[in-house]
Amino acid sequence: MALTDEATDPGAARRPALAEMSDAWLVGRARELIALVQRAEYTQQLQIVGQMDELLDETQRRGEPTMIAQLLRASAIARLITRGLAAEAEPRLDEMLAHTRRHGLALLRADAHALRGRRLVIAAQEDPALTEIARALAILDDSAIPNRQVGIRAWNRMLWSTLNDCWIVLNQLGVYEAAEEVIGRAAAAIRESASPHEITLQLMNRVKMLLGWGLRLERIDEYDESAEKFRTAASMAVAAEGPFTESLFPRKANVPAVDQVGVLAAAQALHSPSADQIDRLRQLHEGTGYPGEREIVAIALARCLDKAGRRGEALDVLRGARESLTDDTSQPSMRLNIARELARLDTSPDYASGASESLIDYARRLEIEMWSLRESQIATLNARREHERLSAEHGAITQQALQDPLTGLPNRRALDEKLRQLASSADAQPLAVALVDLDGFKGVNDKQSHAEGDNVLRVVASTLRDALRGDDLVARYGGDEFIVLLPGTPASAAKMALGRAVKSVANLPHHLSHGVTLSIGLVSLRPQERGEQVLARADAAMYQAKRGGGNQVASANSMAADPAAAWAGESPPTDPAWETEEPG
Repeated sequence: MALTDEATDPGAARRPALAEMSDAWLVGRARELIALVQRAEYTQQLQIVGQMDELLDETQRRGEPTMIAQLLRASAIARLITRGLAAEAEPRLDEMLAHTRRHGLALLRADAHALRGRRLVIAAQEDPALTEIARALAILDDSAIPNRQVGIRAWNRMLWSTLNDCWIVLNQLGVYEAAEEVIGRAAAAIRESASPHEITLQLMNRVKMLLGWGLRLERIDEYDESAEKFRTAASMAVAAEGPFTESLFPRKANVPAVDQVGVLAAAQALHSPSADQIDRLRQLHEGTGYPGEREIVAIALARCLDKAGRRGEALDVLRGARESLTDDTSQPSMRLNIARELARLDTSPDYASGASESLIDYARRLEIEMWSLRESQIATLNARREHERLSAEHGAITQQALQDPLTGLPNRRALDEKLRQLASSADAQPLAVALVDLDGFKGVNDKQSHAEGDNVLRVVASTLRDALRGDDLVARYGGDEFIVLLPGTPASAAKMALGRAVKSVANLPHHLSHGVTLSIGLVSLRPQERGEQVLARADAAMYQAKRGGGNQVASANSMAADPAAAWAGESPPTDPAWETEEPG
Protein backbone atom coordinates (compact mmCIF):
# COMPACT_ATOMS: atom_id res chain seq x y z
CA MET A 1 0.00 0.00 0.00
CA ALA A 2 1.12 3.60 -0.48
CA LEU A 3 2.22 5.74 2.41
CA THR A 4 -0.52 8.09 3.53
CA ASP A 5 0.09 11.64 4.73
CA GLU A 6 -0.03 10.30 8.26
CA ALA A 7 2.56 7.65 7.46
CA THR A 8 4.98 10.21 6.00
CA ASP A 9 4.44 12.77 8.77
CA PRO A 10 6.91 12.02 11.60
CA GLY A 11 4.59 13.62 14.14
CA ALA A 12 1.56 11.63 13.13
CA ALA A 13 2.51 8.48 15.05
CA ARG A 14 2.04 10.34 18.30
CA ARG A 15 -1.47 11.52 17.51
CA PRO A 16 -3.25 8.29 18.39
CA ALA A 17 -2.52 6.87 21.82
CA LEU A 18 -0.17 3.95 21.18
CA ALA A 19 -1.81 1.97 23.97
CA GLU A 20 -5.01 1.95 21.91
CA MET A 21 -3.37 0.57 18.77
CA SER A 22 -3.28 -3.12 17.85
CA ASP A 23 -0.15 -5.25 17.82
CA ALA A 24 -0.34 -5.46 14.04
CA TRP A 25 -0.48 -1.65 13.80
CA LEU A 26 2.69 -1.28 15.89
CA VAL A 27 4.64 -3.74 13.75
CA GLY A 28 3.27 -2.26 10.53
CA ARG A 29 4.13 1.27 11.65
CA ALA A 30 7.70 0.17 12.38
CA ARG A 31 7.98 -1.24 8.84
CA GLU A 32 6.74 2.05 7.40
CA LEU A 33 9.26 4.02 9.42
CA ILE A 34 12.14 1.77 8.33
CA ALA A 35 11.17 2.50 4.72
CA LEU A 36 10.89 6.23 5.45
CA VAL A 37 14.12 6.68 7.44
CA GLN A 38 16.23 5.46 4.52
CA ARG A 39 15.39 8.49 2.41
CA ALA A 40 14.57 11.15 4.99
CA GLU A 41 16.51 14.32 5.75
CA TYR A 42 18.71 14.18 8.85
CA THR A 43 16.34 16.11 11.15
CA GLN A 44 13.46 13.89 10.07
CA GLN A 45 15.60 10.80 10.68
CA LEU A 46 16.14 11.92 14.26
CA GLN A 47 12.39 12.30 14.70
CA ILE A 48 11.86 8.80 13.31
CA VAL A 49 14.40 7.40 15.78
CA GLY A 50 12.34 8.96 18.58
CA GLN A 51 9.15 7.44 17.19
CA MET A 52 10.78 4.01 16.99
CA ASP A 53 11.68 4.27 20.66
CA GLU A 54 8.09 5.13 21.55
CA LEU A 55 6.86 2.08 19.63
CA LEU A 56 9.49 -0.05 21.38
CA ASP A 57 8.46 1.22 24.82
CA GLU A 58 4.82 0.36 24.13
CA THR A 59 5.75 -3.07 22.79
CA GLN A 60 7.89 -3.83 25.85
CA ARG A 61 4.97 -2.82 28.06
CA ARG A 62 2.80 -5.40 26.29
CA GLY A 63 5.47 -8.07 26.71
CA GLU A 64 4.96 -10.16 23.56
CA PRO A 65 8.45 -11.61 22.87
CA THR A 66 8.42 -11.68 19.05
CA MET A 67 7.09 -8.13 18.80
CA ILE A 68 9.72 -6.87 21.22
CA ALA A 69 12.47 -8.45 19.10
CA GLN A 70 11.01 -6.91 15.93
CA LEU A 71 10.87 -3.45 17.48
CA LEU A 72 14.40 -3.76 18.87
CA ARG A 73 15.46 -4.56 15.31
CA ALA A 74 13.61 -1.54 13.92
CA SER A 75 15.09 0.76 16.56
CA ALA A 76 18.60 -0.50 15.80
CA ILE A 77 18.17 -0.14 12.01
CA ALA A 78 16.98 3.46 12.35
CA ARG A 79 20.19 4.27 14.21
CA LEU A 80 22.44 2.38 11.80
CA ILE A 81 21.02 4.42 8.93
CA THR A 82 21.09 7.80 10.69
CA ARG A 83 24.45 9.57 10.52
CA GLY A 84 26.32 9.58 13.82
CA LEU A 85 23.96 7.23 15.65
CA ALA A 86 25.45 3.83 14.72
CA ALA A 87 27.11 3.43 18.14
CA GLU A 88 23.70 3.86 19.79
CA ALA A 89 22.51 0.74 17.99
CA GLU A 90 24.91 -1.47 19.98
CA PRO A 91 22.95 -1.67 23.27
CA ARG A 92 19.76 -2.42 21.35
CA LEU A 93 21.48 -5.19 19.41
CA ASP A 94 22.90 -6.60 22.66
CA GLU A 95 19.41 -6.54 24.15
CA MET A 96 17.94 -8.10 21.00
CA LEU A 97 20.49 -10.92 21.09
CA ALA A 98 19.89 -11.67 24.79
CA HIS A 99 16.10 -11.44 24.35
CA THR A 100 15.99 -13.76 21.32
CA ARG A 101 18.21 -16.32 23.06
CA ARG A 102 16.02 -16.24 26.15
CA HIS A 103 12.83 -16.78 24.16
CA GLY A 104 14.17 -19.16 21.51
CA LEU A 105 13.55 -16.80 18.58
CA ALA A 106 16.07 -18.28 16.16
CA LEU A 107 15.35 -16.13 13.08
CA LEU A 108 15.46 -12.88 14.98
CA ARG A 109 18.60 -14.00 16.84
CA ALA A 110 20.24 -14.54 13.45
CA ASP A 111 19.04 -11.06 12.46
CA ALA A 112 20.70 -9.58 15.55
CA HIS A 113 24.02 -11.09 14.40
CA ALA A 114 23.47 -9.74 10.87
CA LEU A 115 22.83 -6.24 12.20
CA ARG A 116 25.92 -6.52 14.39
CA GLY A 117 27.82 -7.27 11.19
CA ARG A 118 26.39 -4.10 9.65
CA ARG A 119 27.48 -2.10 12.68
CA LEU A 120 31.01 -3.58 12.44
CA VAL A 121 31.29 -2.63 8.76
CA ILE A 122 30.43 0.95 9.69
CA ALA A 123 33.20 0.75 12.30
CA ALA A 124 35.63 -0.49 9.58
CA GLN A 125 35.95 -3.91 11.23
CA GLU A 126 35.42 -6.07 8.17
CA ASP A 127 36.75 -9.40 9.45
CA PRO A 128 34.61 -9.44 12.63
CA ALA A 129 31.66 -8.41 10.45
CA LEU A 130 32.20 -11.52 8.32
CA THR A 131 32.19 -13.64 11.49
CA GLU A 132 28.83 -12.18 12.56
CA ILE A 133 27.34 -13.03 9.16
CA ALA A 134 28.73 -16.56 9.47
CA ARG A 135 26.96 -16.87 12.82
CA ALA A 136 23.72 -15.56 11.36
CA LEU A 137 23.83 -17.96 8.41
CA ALA A 138 24.73 -20.91 10.67
CA ILE A 139 21.61 -20.23 12.76
CA LEU A 140 19.50 -20.00 9.59
CA ASP A 141 20.98 -23.28 8.33
CA ASP A 142 19.60 -24.97 11.47
CA SER A 143 16.23 -23.15 11.34
CA ALA A 144 14.72 -24.71 8.25
CA ILE A 145 11.51 -25.88 9.97
CA PRO A 146 9.01 -23.02 10.38
CA ASN A 147 7.54 -22.31 13.80
CA ARG A 148 3.85 -23.16 13.37
CA GLN A 149 2.88 -20.91 16.29
CA VAL A 150 4.24 -17.91 14.40
CA GLY A 151 2.52 -18.90 11.14
CA ILE A 152 4.12 -19.79 7.81
CA ARG A 153 3.69 -16.37 6.25
CA ALA A 154 5.08 -14.46 9.24
CA TRP A 155 7.93 -16.97 9.53
CA ASN A 156 8.85 -16.55 5.85
CA ARG A 157 8.73 -12.78 6.15
CA MET A 158 11.10 -12.85 9.15
CA LEU A 159 13.40 -15.23 7.25
CA TRP A 160 13.37 -12.90 4.24
CA SER A 161 14.12 -9.90 6.44
CA THR A 162 17.03 -11.65 8.16
CA LEU A 163 18.53 -12.83 4.87
CA ASN A 164 18.28 -9.29 3.50
CA ASP A 165 20.16 -7.96 6.52
CA CYS A 166 22.87 -10.59 5.89
CA TRP A 167 22.93 -9.62 2.21
CA ILE A 168 23.51 -5.93 3.00
CA VAL A 169 26.76 -6.74 4.81
CA LEU A 170 28.02 -9.17 2.17
CA ASN A 171 27.27 -6.62 -0.55
CA GLN A 172 29.04 -3.87 1.39
CA LEU A 173 32.11 -6.09 1.68
CA GLY A 174 31.99 -6.98 -2.02
CA VAL A 175 31.58 -10.72 -1.39
CA TYR A 176 29.20 -10.92 -4.32
CA GLU A 177 29.02 -14.68 -4.86
CA ALA A 178 27.90 -15.21 -1.27
CA ALA A 179 25.61 -12.17 -1.49
CA GLU A 180 23.93 -13.65 -4.57
CA GLU A 181 23.28 -16.94 -2.77
CA VAL A 182 21.76 -15.14 0.22
CA ILE A 183 19.53 -12.81 -1.80
CA GLY A 184 18.34 -15.82 -3.81
CA ARG A 185 17.31 -17.54 -0.57
CA ALA A 186 15.53 -14.37 0.48
CA ALA A 187 13.53 -14.30 -2.75
CA ALA A 188 12.57 -17.95 -2.35
CA ALA A 189 11.35 -17.32 1.22
CA ILE A 190 8.58 -14.95 0.09
CA ARG A 191 7.99 -16.16 -3.45
CA GLU A 192 4.39 -17.12 -2.72
CA SER A 193 3.39 -14.29 -0.40
CA ALA A 194 5.51 -11.24 -1.25
CA SER A 195 3.89 -7.83 -0.97
CA PRO A 196 4.62 -5.09 -3.55
CA HIS A 197 6.97 -3.46 -1.05
CA GLU A 198 8.95 -6.66 -0.55
CA ILE A 199 9.13 -7.28 -4.31
CA THR A 200 10.38 -3.72 -4.86
CA LEU A 201 13.00 -3.99 -2.14
CA GLN A 202 14.15 -7.35 -3.47
CA LEU A 203 14.56 -5.95 -7.00
CA MET A 204 16.31 -2.79 -5.81
CA ASN A 205 18.74 -4.84 -3.73
CA ARG A 206 19.51 -7.12 -6.66
CA VAL A 207 20.10 -4.13 -8.94
CA LYS A 208 22.43 -2.57 -6.40
CA MET A 209 24.38 -5.81 -6.01
CA LEU A 210 24.71 -6.37 -9.76
CA LEU A 211 25.99 -2.84 -10.32
CA GLY A 212 28.63 -3.20 -7.61
CA TRP A 213 29.59 -6.59 -8.98
CA GLY A 214 29.84 -5.24 -12.52
CA LEU A 215 32.05 -2.35 -11.43
CA ARG A 216 34.27 -4.79 -9.55
CA LEU A 217 34.62 -7.01 -12.62
CA GLU A 218 35.68 -4.01 -14.69
CA ARG A 219 38.57 -3.46 -12.32
CA ILE A 220 40.08 -6.79 -13.45
CA ASP A 221 39.28 -6.17 -17.16
CA GLU A 222 36.39 -8.68 -17.26
CA TYR A 223 34.33 -6.34 -19.43
CA ASP A 224 32.07 -8.89 -21.11
CA GLU A 225 31.02 -10.34 -17.78
CA SER A 226 30.61 -6.86 -16.34
CA ALA A 227 28.40 -5.80 -19.25
CA GLU A 228 26.18 -8.81 -18.60
CA LYS A 229 25.75 -7.74 -14.96
CA PHE A 230 24.77 -4.22 -16.09
CA ARG A 231 22.34 -5.61 -18.66
CA THR A 232 20.61 -7.80 -16.06
CA ALA A 233 20.47 -4.89 -13.61
CA ALA A 234 18.83 -2.66 -16.24
CA SER A 235 16.22 -5.34 -16.92
CA MET A 236 15.42 -5.63 -13.22
CA ALA A 237 15.17 -1.84 -12.95
CA VAL A 238 12.38 -1.93 -15.53
CA ALA A 239 10.66 -4.76 -13.62
CA ALA A 240 10.66 -2.66 -10.43
CA GLU A 241 8.43 0.03 -11.96
CA GLY A 242 5.13 -1.77 -11.28
CA PRO A 243 5.53 -2.87 -7.65
CA PHE A 244 7.22 0.44 -6.73
CA THR A 245 3.91 2.27 -7.19
CA GLU A 246 2.39 0.16 -4.39
CA SER A 247 5.41 -0.04 -2.09
CA LEU A 248 5.95 1.63 1.28
CA PHE A 249 8.79 3.80 -0.05
CA PRO A 250 8.16 7.57 -0.09
CA ARG A 251 7.51 8.53 -3.71
CA LYS A 252 5.96 11.07 -6.03
CA ALA A 253 2.71 10.07 -7.66
CA ASN A 254 2.71 9.45 -11.41
CA VAL A 255 6.52 9.75 -11.62
CA PRO A 256 8.43 6.68 -12.90
CA ALA A 257 10.56 4.83 -10.36
CA VAL A 258 13.64 5.35 -12.54
CA ASP A 259 13.24 9.11 -11.96
CA GLN A 260 12.99 8.64 -8.18
CA VAL A 261 15.39 5.84 -7.27
CA GLY A 262 19.09 6.37 -7.95
CA VAL A 263 20.14 2.73 -8.38
CA LEU A 264 17.41 2.14 -10.97
CA ALA A 265 18.55 5.15 -13.00
CA ALA A 266 22.20 4.12 -12.59
CA ALA A 267 21.40 0.65 -13.92
CA GLN A 268 20.04 2.12 -17.16
CA ALA A 269 23.02 4.46 -17.49
CA LEU A 270 25.74 1.90 -16.78
CA HIS A 271 24.14 -0.50 -19.25
CA SER A 272 23.93 2.15 -21.96
CA PRO A 273 25.42 5.56 -21.00
CA SER A 274 24.15 8.54 -22.99
CA ALA A 275 23.86 12.31 -22.75
CA ASP A 276 20.07 12.22 -22.47
CA GLN A 277 20.35 10.62 -19.01
CA ILE A 278 22.50 13.39 -17.51
CA ASP A 279 19.70 15.62 -16.20
CA ARG A 280 17.92 12.72 -14.45
CA LEU A 281 21.12 11.42 -12.86
CA ARG A 282 22.26 14.86 -11.74
CA GLN A 283 18.94 15.52 -10.07
CA LEU A 284 19.10 12.16 -8.27
CA HIS A 285 22.74 12.72 -7.35
CA GLU A 286 21.97 16.06 -5.74
CA GLY A 287 18.84 14.81 -3.97
CA THR A 288 18.41 12.59 -0.91
CA GLY A 289 18.99 9.00 -1.96
CA TYR A 290 18.89 5.64 -0.28
CA PRO A 291 21.90 4.51 1.75
CA GLY A 292 24.88 3.64 -0.44
CA GLU A 293 23.37 4.65 -3.79
CA ARG A 294 24.84 8.15 -4.16
CA GLU A 295 28.25 6.82 -5.18
CA ILE A 296 26.79 4.45 -7.80
CA VAL A 297 24.81 7.36 -9.23
CA ALA A 298 28.01 9.47 -9.30
CA ILE A 299 29.82 6.85 -11.39
CA ALA A 300 26.86 6.50 -13.75
CA LEU A 301 26.59 10.30 -14.11
CA ALA A 302 30.33 10.61 -14.75
CA ARG A 303 30.13 8.02 -17.54
CA CYS A 304 27.24 9.82 -19.19
CA LEU A 305 29.08 13.16 -18.93
CA ASP A 306 32.21 11.60 -20.40
CA LYS A 307 30.12 10.10 -23.21
CA ALA A 308 28.87 13.65 -23.96
CA GLY A 309 32.46 14.97 -24.10
CA ARG A 310 32.24 16.68 -20.70
CA ARG A 311 35.11 14.91 -18.96
CA GLY A 312 35.98 17.85 -16.72
CA GLU A 313 32.49 17.80 -15.23
CA ALA A 314 32.71 14.01 -14.87
CA LEU A 315 35.92 14.33 -12.87
CA ASP A 316 34.33 16.98 -10.64
CA VAL A 317 31.44 14.62 -9.87
CA LEU A 318 33.80 11.77 -9.02
CA ARG A 319 36.04 13.95 -6.86
CA GLY A 320 32.98 15.10 -4.96
CA ALA A 321 31.94 11.48 -4.45
CA ARG A 322 35.43 10.61 -3.25
CA GLU A 323 35.27 13.50 -0.81
CA SER A 324 31.89 12.36 0.52
CA LEU A 325 33.37 8.93 1.27
CA THR A 326 36.26 10.33 3.30
CA ASP A 327 34.56 9.59 6.62
CA ASP A 328 32.29 6.81 5.35
CA THR A 329 33.72 3.39 6.10
CA SER A 330 30.54 1.48 5.34
CA GLN A 331 31.35 0.88 1.65
CA PRO A 332 34.95 -0.30 1.28
CA SER A 333 34.39 -1.78 -2.18
CA MET A 334 32.65 1.33 -3.52
CA ARG A 335 35.52 3.56 -2.37
CA LEU A 336 37.82 1.58 -4.66
CA ASN A 337 35.32 1.80 -7.51
CA ILE A 338 35.37 5.62 -7.26
CA ALA A 339 39.17 5.66 -7.14
CA ARG A 340 39.39 3.41 -10.19
CA GLU A 341 36.90 5.53 -12.11
CA LEU A 342 38.95 8.66 -11.38
CA ALA A 343 42.15 6.96 -12.52
CA ARG A 344 40.44 5.84 -15.73
CA LEU A 345 39.18 9.30 -16.68
CA ASP A 346 42.03 11.49 -15.44
CA THR A 347 44.33 11.50 -18.48
CA SER A 348 46.21 14.74 -17.78
CA PRO A 349 49.78 14.98 -19.23
CA ASP A 350 51.37 13.85 -15.98
CA TYR A 351 49.31 10.70 -15.98
CA ALA A 352 49.88 10.06 -19.68
CA SER A 353 53.62 9.56 -19.22
CA GLY A 354 55.36 6.23 -19.34
CA ALA A 355 55.62 6.23 -15.56
CA SER A 356 51.86 6.56 -15.42
CA GLU A 357 51.42 3.55 -17.71
CA SER A 358 53.64 1.52 -15.40
CA LEU A 359 51.62 2.70 -12.43
CA ILE A 360 48.36 1.77 -14.13
CA ASP A 361 49.75 -1.67 -14.99
CA TYR A 362 50.87 -2.11 -11.39
CA ALA A 363 47.42 -1.09 -10.14
CA ARG A 364 45.77 -3.55 -12.53
CA ARG A 365 47.96 -6.37 -11.24
CA LEU A 366 47.06 -5.45 -7.66
CA GLU A 367 43.36 -5.50 -8.56
CA ILE A 368 43.72 -9.00 -10.03
CA GLU A 369 45.47 -10.17 -6.87
CA MET A 370 42.76 -8.62 -4.72
CA TRP A 371 40.11 -10.33 -6.84
CA SER A 372 41.76 -13.69 -6.26
CA LEU A 373 41.62 -12.98 -2.53
CA ARG A 374 37.82 -12.92 -2.73
CA GLU A 375 37.95 -16.70 -2.98
CA SER A 376 39.82 -16.73 0.29
CA GLN A 377 37.19 -14.42 1.78
CA ILE A 378 34.36 -16.69 0.62
CA ALA A 379 36.21 -19.74 1.94
CA THR A 380 36.66 -17.95 5.27
CA LEU A 381 32.95 -17.17 5.42
CA ASN A 382 32.02 -20.78 4.66
CA ALA A 383 34.54 -22.18 7.13
CA ARG A 384 33.31 -19.91 9.91
CA ARG A 385 29.72 -20.67 9.02
CA GLU A 386 30.38 -24.42 9.35
CA HIS A 387 32.34 -23.86 12.56
CA GLU A 388 29.48 -21.88 14.07
CA ARG A 389 26.98 -24.53 13.00
CA LEU A 390 29.02 -27.36 14.51
CA SER A 391 29.65 -25.34 17.68
CA ALA A 392 25.93 -24.73 18.05
CA GLU A 393 25.22 -28.40 17.42
CA HIS A 394 27.85 -29.44 19.95
CA GLY A 395 26.49 -26.93 22.44
CA ALA A 396 22.98 -28.31 22.00
CA ILE A 397 24.23 -31.87 22.48
CA THR A 398 26.20 -30.83 25.56
CA GLN A 399 23.17 -29.03 26.96
CA GLN A 400 20.99 -32.08 26.37
CA ALA A 401 23.53 -34.24 28.20
CA LEU A 402 23.31 -31.93 31.22
CA GLN A 403 19.57 -31.26 31.13
CA ASP A 404 16.62 -33.21 32.44
CA PRO A 405 14.34 -33.66 29.41
CA LEU A 406 11.11 -33.59 31.43
CA THR A 407 11.56 -30.43 33.52
CA GLY A 408 14.32 -28.64 31.62
CA LEU A 409 16.30 -28.37 34.85
CA PRO A 410 19.95 -29.43 35.17
CA ASN A 411 20.21 -33.20 35.66
CA ARG A 412 22.25 -35.21 38.16
CA ARG A 413 25.40 -35.03 36.05
CA ALA A 414 25.15 -31.24 35.90
CA LEU A 415 24.49 -31.16 39.64
CA ASP A 416 27.63 -33.18 40.42
CA GLU A 417 29.76 -30.83 38.30
CA LYS A 418 28.27 -27.70 39.86
CA LEU A 419 28.60 -29.06 43.41
CA ARG A 420 32.29 -29.81 42.86
CA GLN A 421 32.81 -26.33 41.42
CA LEU A 422 31.04 -24.54 44.29
CA ALA A 423 32.67 -26.68 46.98
CA SER A 424 36.12 -25.52 45.82
CA SER A 425 35.16 -21.84 45.52
CA ALA A 426 35.72 -19.57 48.50
CA ASP A 427 33.22 -17.08 47.05
CA ALA A 428 30.46 -19.71 47.24
CA GLN A 429 30.82 -20.25 51.00
CA PRO A 430 28.75 -20.78 53.01
CA LEU A 431 27.04 -23.21 50.64
CA ALA A 432 23.55 -24.35 51.58
CA VAL A 433 22.40 -27.70 50.15
CA ALA A 434 18.78 -28.84 50.18
CA LEU A 435 17.07 -32.04 49.10
CA VAL A 436 13.44 -31.59 48.05
CA ASP A 437 10.89 -34.41 47.91
CA LEU A 438 7.23 -34.19 46.86
CA ASP A 439 4.63 -35.20 49.43
CA GLY A 440 1.73 -37.17 47.94
CA PHE A 441 3.25 -37.56 44.51
CA LYS A 442 2.80 -41.34 44.40
CA GLY A 443 -0.94 -40.85 44.75
CA VAL A 444 -1.00 -38.64 41.66
CA ASN A 445 0.62 -41.36 39.57
CA ASP A 446 -1.64 -44.06 41.02
CA LYS A 447 -4.96 -42.20 40.93
CA GLN A 448 -4.45 -39.98 37.89
CA SER A 449 -1.83 -41.13 35.41
CA HIS A 450 1.88 -40.99 34.86
CA ALA A 451 1.30 -38.30 32.24
CA GLU A 452 -0.46 -36.18 34.86
CA GLY A 453 2.38 -36.93 37.26
CA ASP A 454 4.83 -35.58 34.67
CA ASN A 455 2.76 -32.40 34.43
CA VAL A 456 2.93 -31.97 38.20
CA LEU A 457 6.70 -32.42 38.15
CA ARG A 458 7.02 -29.74 35.50
CA VAL A 459 4.81 -27.30 37.41
CA VAL A 460 6.61 -27.88 40.70
CA ALA A 461 10.02 -27.60 39.06
CA SER A 462 9.07 -24.24 37.51
CA THR A 463 7.57 -22.96 40.77
CA LEU A 464 10.63 -24.00 42.76
CA ARG A 465 12.95 -22.36 40.22
CA ASP A 466 10.99 -19.10 40.23
CA ALA A 467 10.94 -18.91 44.03
CA LEU A 468 14.74 -18.77 44.29
CA ARG A 469 17.51 -16.45 43.12
CA GLY A 470 19.02 -16.57 39.67
CA ASP A 471 22.37 -17.75 41.10
CA ASP A 472 20.78 -20.68 42.95
CA LEU A 473 20.85 -24.05 41.21
CA VAL A 474 17.75 -26.25 41.11
CA ALA A 475 18.44 -29.70 39.66
CA ARG A 476 16.33 -32.80 39.23
CA TYR A 477 17.93 -35.54 41.33
CA GLY A 478 15.68 -38.37 40.18
CA GLY A 479 12.03 -39.39 40.40
CA ASP A 480 10.25 -36.74 42.43
CA GLU A 481 13.38 -35.45 44.17
CA PHE A 482 15.21 -32.20 43.49
CA ILE A 483 18.45 -30.72 44.82
CA VAL A 484 18.91 -27.01 45.50
CA LEU A 485 22.34 -25.36 45.87
CA LEU A 486 22.37 -21.86 47.37
CA PRO A 487 25.91 -20.43 47.12
CA GLY A 488 27.03 -17.75 49.54
CA THR A 489 23.92 -18.27 51.65
CA PRO A 490 23.92 -18.67 55.45
CA ALA A 491 21.60 -21.35 56.81
CA SER A 492 19.08 -18.85 58.17
CA ALA A 493 18.67 -17.09 54.81
CA ALA A 494 18.50 -20.42 52.98
CA LYS A 495 15.77 -21.59 55.34
CA MET A 496 13.70 -18.49 54.67
CA ALA A 497 14.09 -18.80 50.89
CA LEU A 498 13.14 -22.48 50.88
CA GLY A 499 10.22 -21.73 53.16
CA ARG A 500 8.90 -19.36 50.50
CA ALA A 501 9.25 -22.15 47.94
CA VAL A 502 7.24 -24.49 50.20
CA LYS A 503 4.48 -21.90 50.46
CA SER A 504 4.48 -21.26 46.71
CA VAL A 505 3.94 -24.94 45.91
CA ALA A 506 1.33 -25.34 48.64
CA ASN A 507 -0.61 -22.41 47.18
CA LEU A 508 -0.69 -23.75 43.61
CA PRO A 509 -4.17 -24.37 42.17
CA HIS A 510 -5.26 -27.94 42.84
CA HIS A 511 -5.73 -28.76 39.15
CA LEU A 512 -2.03 -28.02 38.64
CA SER A 513 -0.48 -29.57 41.75
CA HIS A 514 -3.12 -32.18 42.72
CA GLY A 515 -2.34 -31.26 46.32
CA VAL A 516 1.35 -32.23 46.40
CA THR A 517 3.57 -30.34 48.85
CA LEU A 518 7.29 -30.20 49.57
CA SER A 519 9.41 -31.79 52.25
CA ILE A 520 12.86 -30.19 52.29
CA GLY A 521 16.00 -31.21 54.12
CA LEU A 522 18.55 -28.41 54.52
CA VAL A 523 22.24 -28.63 55.46
CA SER A 524 25.39 -26.56 54.99
CA LEU A 525 28.50 -27.94 53.33
CA ARG A 526 31.26 -28.72 55.81
CA PRO A 527 34.96 -28.13 55.10
CA GLN A 528 36.51 -30.99 53.09
CA GLU A 529 33.10 -32.70 52.82
CA ARG A 530 32.49 -34.76 49.70
CA GLY A 531 29.39 -34.33 47.55
CA GLU A 532 27.86 -37.68 48.42
CA GLN A 533 28.30 -36.95 52.13
CA VAL A 534 26.52 -33.61 52.10
CA LEU A 535 23.69 -35.06 49.98
CA ALA A 536 23.32 -37.97 52.42
CA ARG A 537 22.90 -35.48 55.27
CA ALA A 538 20.39 -33.48 53.26
CA ASP A 539 18.47 -36.69 52.57
CA ALA A 540 18.34 -37.50 56.28
CA ALA A 541 17.09 -33.99 57.02
CA MET A 542 14.41 -34.39 54.37
CA TYR A 543 13.10 -37.52 56.10
CA GLN A 544 12.94 -35.52 59.31
CA ALA A 545 10.60 -33.11 57.47
CA LYS A 546 8.54 -36.08 56.26
CA ARG A 547 8.22 -37.43 59.79
CA GLY A 548 7.04 -34.00 60.88
CA GLY A 549 4.09 -34.23 58.49
CA GLY A 550 5.67 -32.82 55.31
CA ASN A 551 5.04 -29.40 53.77
CA GLN A 552 8.01 -27.93 55.66
CA VAL A 553 11.78 -27.38 55.80
CA ALA A 554 13.86 -29.39 58.28
CA SER A 555 17.40 -28.38 59.13
CA ALA A 556 20.38 -30.53 60.09
CA ASN A 557 20.01 -29.42 63.70
CA SER A 558 17.03 -31.63 64.25
CA MET A 559 19.29 -34.68 63.81
CA ALA A 560 22.68 -33.50 65.00
CA ALA A 561 23.96 -34.53 68.37
CA ASP A 562 26.28 -31.57 68.29
CA PRO A 563 24.40 -28.54 66.93
CA ALA A 564 27.62 -26.61 66.53
CA ALA A 565 28.99 -29.37 64.31
CA ALA A 566 25.82 -29.40 62.27
CA TRP A 567 26.29 -25.74 61.30
CA ALA A 568 30.03 -25.46 60.92
CA GLY A 569 31.14 -21.85 60.96
CA GLU A 570 27.73 -20.54 62.10
CA SER A 571 26.03 -19.94 65.41
CA PRO A 572 23.52 -22.72 66.13
CA PRO A 573 19.90 -21.58 66.21
CA THR A 574 18.34 -21.30 69.64
CA ASP A 575 14.70 -20.90 68.68
CA PRO A 576 13.11 -24.41 68.47
CA ALA A 577 10.57 -23.11 65.96
CA TRP A 578 13.41 -22.44 63.54
CA GLU A 579 14.12 -26.15 63.11
CA THR A 580 11.00 -26.84 61.06
CA GLU A 581 9.17 -24.24 59.08
CA GLU A 582 5.63 -24.69 57.82
CA PRO A 583 3.79 -22.36 55.49
CA GLY A 584 1.62 -19.89 57.34
